[in-house]
Amino acid sequence: MFETGFHGVIKRAVVIGNGFAGAENQCIGLLRALGLSSRYSLYRVLRPRGAVNEWLHWLPVSVHKKVDNVIRKIYDDSRCFLGKKVVPVLVENGGKNAGLLDVLEADANQIAKMARDTFDRDGPLLVVASGRDTISVSSSIRQLAPENVFVVQIQHPRLNLNRFDLVIAPCHDYYPLTPEAQEQIPWFLRSWITPREPPDSNVVLTVGALHQADSAALRIAASLWHDELALLPKPMLVVNIGGPTRNCQYGEDLAKQLTEMLQNVLWSCGSLRISFSRRTPEKVSKILLKEFSANPKVYIWDGRGPNPHMGHLAWADAFVITADSVSMLSEACSTGKPVFVVGAERCTWKFAEFQKSLHERGVVRPFTGKEDVCSQLSHNDRVLCCCFTW
Repeated sequence: MFETGFHGVIKRAVVIGNGFAGAENQCIGLLRALGLSSRYSLYRVLRPRGAVNEWLHWLPVSVHKKVDNVIRKIYDDSRCFLGKKVVPVLVENGGKNAGLLDVLEADANQIAKMARDTFDRDGPLLVVASGRDTISVSSSIRQLAPENVFVVQIQHPRLNLNRFDLVIAPCHDYYPLTPEAQEQIPWFLRSWITPREPPDSNVVLTVGALHQADSAALRIAASLWHDELALLPKPMLVVNIGGPTRNCQYGEDLAKQLTEMLQNVLWSCGSLRISFSRRTPEKVSKILLKEFSANPKVYIWDGRGPNPHMGHLAWADAFVITADSVSMLSEACSTGKPVFVVGAERCTWKFAEFQKSLHERGVVRPFTGKEDVCSQLSHNDRVLCCCFTW
C-alpha cells in the first residue's frame, strides 16, 4: 500500500473516538503530524446511557448494548435511555472559538463499505482509534476491508496485535514485562496480564501520550490568547490539577500540601493561573479556591467560558502538574519549559514507571514549594525529548 510513500497515498482519515478527550486528542494529534488535520471525519463509539446503564460501563460495548436491549424489552420504557445515532459534541480548535460538530456513531460495517466504495477514487482510508471501547470497531474495519484501510490503534489494545496495521503505545504499557512488575504479580495471574510479549514489528513506542500541542497549534493559541495573557506579570506559573485515579490516589491531603507549596513560591511569580479538570473532586478544588480566589495575583479558571488550556501552554513560563495526568504532562513537557510534578510518589504500577522515565530524562522535577520560579527560567537548558513532539 505504501510503495510510493505515505504522503502520496493517504489523503483521508477517520478517527474512532470514545468521547474522552484524552483518547481522542491523541488520534487528532497524530493526524496533525501527518498533515491530515483538515481531512478526517470523527466517529464515536456510543454506549447506552441513563438509568442502570451508568453502572454497566465496565462491560464490553457489544455486551453492554445487548444487556440494554434486554432491559428495554423488560421495562418497555425507552424514555429512560438515550439511543441517538448522532450526538452534538463541543469541539475546540486550540483557542477561544468553539462550535458544534455532528459526530456519527461508529459502525464498522458502514465505515468498511465506505472505504471499499471510494477506494478507486480516493485511495486507502487511514483509521485511527484510541480507547478500550474503540478496539472492536477498528479491528473489525480492518477485517472487513483489509485492502482498503490502514488501521492504527493508539494505546495497547490488550489483544492480538496482528488485528491492526500499527499500534502506538507508551513504553509504560509494557511495564508488566519488567522484572519489577513481575515481582508484583502473583505467579498464577501472570498469564492473564497483558502484554505478554515484547513489542512486535508493528508497534511504535513513545514515552508519553500523543497530543495536539505542536508548534503550529501553540502559535495559533498564542495569537488567540495574546490580549488576555501577554501583558500579565512574568513569570507566569500555570498549575494544572487533574483528579485521583486507581493508580494515583489523592484527596484533600494533597490539595492542602499543594496550597502550602504554592503559597511559598507565590512571591517569585508574576502571576499564577490554576485550572481544574472535569475529574477534579470538589473537595480538592474548594481548598484551592478558598485560599487563592481573593488573591489578585492568582486567576482560577472555574470551567465557564473558553478553556484557556492551549493559551496556558503557549504563554506559561513554568508548569506545576498533578502526577495523575499523562496527557497534561506530555503536553507540558513538549513545550520545553520547566515542568514540576506534584504527587508522583503516590503513583503505582505502570504510572510510577512513567514518572520514573520522565525524571530520568530530565524533563520534569518534583515540586517542593522551595523553588524560585524566576531563577528556574534562566536554567531552562533541557534537551526536549523527541518522543513528545510530533
